[in-house]
Amino acid sequence: MVTITEIEAAAERVAEHVVRTPTVPSPGLSGLLGVEVTAKLELLQRTGSFKARGAVAKLLSLTPAERAAGVVAVSGGNHGIALAVMAAALDMKATVVMPRSAPARSVRTAEDAGAVVRLTDSMAEAFALAERLGTEGLTPVHPFDDPVVIAGQGTVGLELADDAGELSDVLVSIGGGGLVSGVAAALRARRPDVRVWGVETEGAEAMSRALAAGGPVRVEVSSISSTLSAPAVSRLTYDHVSALVTEVLVVPDREAVRGSLELAEHAKVWTEPAAGCLLPAARRVIERVGPGARLGLVVCGGNATVADMAAWSARFGLE
Repeated sequence: MVTITEIEAAAERVAEHVVRTPTVPSPGLSGLLGVEVTAKLELLQRTGSFKARGAVAKLLSLTPAERAAGVVAVSGGNHGIALAVMAAALDMKATVVMPRSAPARSVRTAEDAGAVVRLTDSMAEAFALAERLGTEGLTPVHPFDDPVVIAGQGTVGLELADDAGELSDVLVSIGGGGLVSGVAAALRARRPDVRVWGVETEGAEAMSRALAAGGPVRVEVSSISSTLSAPAVSRLTYDHVSALVTEVLVVPDREAVRGSLELAEHAKVWTEPAAGCLLPAARRVIERVGPGARLGLVVCGGNATVADMAAWSARFGLE
């Protein structure tokens, strides 16, 4: 399990490379949901998501030989962007493996940062290719199955604990579980009375399926939210979530897209469905804990284009 000492050390290492993103009360979301809401705006992070934190934490931990070999990562979008940009900033060569379902913008952004991008037909094949490239000499930077990466993502929770007012419940999106693991570890140490809830979208339910099965299992990925679409969580993230997270809630893709539209209208922020899923989940949390809830939302990323959002809105009849 990642400790608060490791998260604090990661915060010191990454401080000059990442943004201390705003943690702000949201009058718009408070009015919409009927309870006090604070938003941690990780969509304003470098590369448009929290992933920059874990990526640079890992890159800074590498030996000179590992750096010289170049790094490789598998990604549905945001981890690949973060690795490409942060590796370029540290003068390292990066290879990013993405499924063809990854947003075209993510592929272009990684390539523009200087990374070599390899595309596969599925996320499972992307993980397999990245693993093979690691055995051939590249240095793997896993998106979530790494305590150094989790500690880097945990700096989000550290800042939230330091900067937010009183909170009763914090909601965090889950793909492979690195962010929620780090945030939950930080909050357990700094604010032990706060409940942490994970949120997945239907078709990207690797963590909730793992919890039901008693350990990681492979799932068929079908969600539009490619940045949440891990084919399986790891034992490391499973152990953190099973010990530290109150519950993992699953919401339909349609409601995640609606949540992104509501975040744009009421919070004035542009998010991807991986963050939009927090709003329908928040309504369920309020039903569970009552109107006295004081919510914290980790708004994890904003790497969706206007064209993406228009297409999803039309698909789900949300125009």
